Amino acid sequence: MVTKSQVEKALDKIPDPELGVSILALGLIYKIEVKGGNVHIVMTLTTIGCPLFDQIAEPVREGVSMIKGVKNVEIELTFDPPWTPDRMKEESKMQLGF
Repeated sequence: MVTKSQVEKALDKIPDPELGVSILALGLIYKIEVKGGNVHIVMTLTTIGCPLFDQIAEPVREGVSMIKGVKNVEIELTFDPPWTPDRMKEESKMQLGF
């Protein structure tokens, strides 16, 4: 059975293409739901006009799909609430100079 923890580990390996920091550590992941082999991820981007969603979404799908038992990965993009640096893990803030 697929767990939320497994999904988080996979997401922690996926870097933001511009910042080179894990999308999980940046706080871009708002919600993870796992039901059987179906994974639903609600995420955001650092800015509303960011053109990199496809460059992030595809590695997310690929990385999460590699977890044994995952049948489907759905990614929902939201900007509510808007992302702020406050969502970042402390290590990431220090790494990026926040």
